[in-house]
Amino acid sequence: MPRILVFQHVAAEPLGTLDPLIRSRGHRIRFVNFERDPHARPNVDRYRGLVVLGGPMNVDEQARRPHLRTELHAIERMLQQGKPVLGICLGAQLLAHVLGADVRRREAPEIGWYDLHATRAGRQDPVLAPLGEVARVFQWHRYHFDIPREAVHLARSADCEQQAFRWGDRAYGFQFHLEMDRPLVERWLDTPAYREELAASGLPHDAQSIRAATGAHIARMQAQADEVFNRFLDLVGRPQRRIVLPSREFG
Repeated sequence: MPRILVFQHVAAEPLGTLDPLIRSRGHRIRFVNFERDPHARPNVDRYRGLVVLGGPMNVDEQARRPHLRTELHAIERMLQQGKPVLGICLGAQLLAHVLGADVRRREAPEIGWYDLHATRAGRQDPVLAPLGEVARVFQWHRYHFDIPREAVHLARSADCEQQAFRWGDRAYGFQFHLEMDRPLVERWLDTPAYREELAASGLPHDAQSIRAATGAHIARMQAQADEVFNRFLDLVGRPQRRIVLPSREFG
């Protein structure tokens, strides 16, 4: 039975709708919650895939949050072993950083519902293709990544060019949150730190308008997300191939 490793950073950002999909396929999940155990040192060699979730911290906080270095080394190790890796929001930024790309703060965040535009490669991608040419997706981020060298640019939004990439055929970075359902959106809107971030963002929409948009778009996104996530999970358990990456130091 394939085992999947999941890096979680805060309780408010779980696997969401990805959790039951993983379990329904018979995969075993091992969570490492760095909020509860910041000194965890998971042995990634024991797992067949890795999912790195989002969180309010950023790649440039490694000195203050040393678990980020642990995660960077773990991602690098998984890539070297040719295992599937999915990074969501912060997870995508960590993956991009491992691959040598810059991660920078944006002038304004993306919070709420935005149109995601697939590139030509994205429309043909074996994992991301179910989103189609344009999909309405949920966002919550202040930082963004550059597309790593040798990676394939898969999607953009009007406000953020770099929304998704694939490196090789098994590593994906998504800036957006396909794992959301209505209760999770409500949880974020009711979390004081997240509520304060939205209030200070200067964006033209507020919590009530995000709730209204959620009612309009969540069902469609969840249906597309199930297809995307299932295609990623198809990668778990395939024969592994080892990849040699340049040696890098994080910190």
